[in-house]
Amino acid sequence: MIEFRFPSRLPALLGIRIPIVQGGMSWASSSAALPLAVARAGGLGVIAAGPMRPEALVAAIREVRAGTDAPFAVNVPLYNKRSAEFLDIAEAERVPILIVSQGGPRAHLPRFRAIGTVWLHVVAGPEHAAKAEAAGVDGLIVVGGEAGGHPAPDEVSALVLTRAVVLATRLPVIAAGGIADGAGIAAVFALGAEGAQLGTRFLMTEEASVHPAYKAAVLAAGIGDTTLVGRGGLPVRQIRNAFTALVEAAERAGMDKAELAALYMSRSLKSAALDGDIDQSKLEAGQTAGLISDCPPAAEVFRRLVEEAEAARQRLFA
Repeated sequence: MIEFRFPSRLPALLGIRIPIVQGGMSWASSSAALPLAVARAGGLGVIAAGPMRPEALVAAIREVRAGTDAPFAVNVPLYNKRSAEFLDIAEAERVPILIVSQGGPRAHLPRFRAIGTVWLHVVAGPEHAAKAEAAGVDGLIVVGGEAGGHPAPDEVSALVLTRAVVLATRLPVIAAGGIADGAGIAAVFALGAEGAQLGTRFLMTEEASVHPAYKAAVLAAGIGDTTLVGRGGLPVRQIRNAFTALVEAAERAGMDKAELAALYMSRSLKSAALDGDIDQSKLEAGQTAGLISDCPPAAEVFRRLVEEAEAARQRLFA
C-alpha cells in the first residue's frame, strides 16, 4: 500500500497505521464484518452499539478481536437507553477505543482511564470541543451537516465546522461529513484535522450489513437527493423518499410539534437496513452518496482512499 504522508498524532494515539476511520453506522456496522475488514486494512473499524442487544455486542467485540490484532472501536451514543450497559460491556471487554456521542464524558472517563481505553468524543462545535477537552478526552470527532445519520443540528458544513473546532482545541481532530474519497481526506487535513471519518463510503461496501435494496438506493442517489428530517429534535439526514415527502408536507401544513415528533418517530432506520423498505423508512445516507458509484470490499475502498489522498497531496505540492 502507498504510504500515507499526512501528519497526524492519531496512529500513535490509537495504534492504527492510517488515520482513516469507518463511521459507526447503526445496522451497517452493528456486527463484526465491516469493522474487522477496516481494522485489517490499517484503519479504525468501529462497531455501532446503538441498535445492538448486549449479547450481540459482546459477540461482535470478541469476533473482531479474534480476527485481528489491530485496535478497533465501539461507538456508544449516551442518549441510548442501553448506554450504561454498553459502557459496562466496553469496560469488561477492555475495548481499546471508545467513540462516544450525545452526552458528557466527564462522569465516565475515570474507569476507562484505569484500563487504558482511548476516548474519542463526538462534538457539535467549538464550545462542545472545549468542554470535552477540559473533561479529559483524548481526541475529537466533528461531524458536518453533510453527513448521513445524525449530523450536528445546526447544519454547519464540515468545511467550516472542522476549521472552527481545530482552532478551539489542542486535541487531534477527526473530521466527518462530506468525505467520500482521498481528495476529501486531503481537504480536511488542509483544515488542520488529523484524521478523516467516512460513513456513506463504507456503507457502500460488501461487508456493510444492510439490505441490498438500501445499497441500491444509495447508489442511485445524487448529491442533492438527501434531506434533513426531524429538525428541532434529533435530526437525521437521509435519502429523499415517501417518508421525507410526508414530513415536509406536514411541516408546510403547520402540523404542531408534538404531532410532527410522533410522525418522525413512526419510522425507523431498521426497516430500511434489515427489511429493505426504502420508501417509508429513515434511509440514512450522506450527501456523498452522489459521489459513490460502486460497492466493493472494504479493503479495496481503503486502498483507494490512501492512493487518492497521496495523489491529491502530490498534485497540491507538485
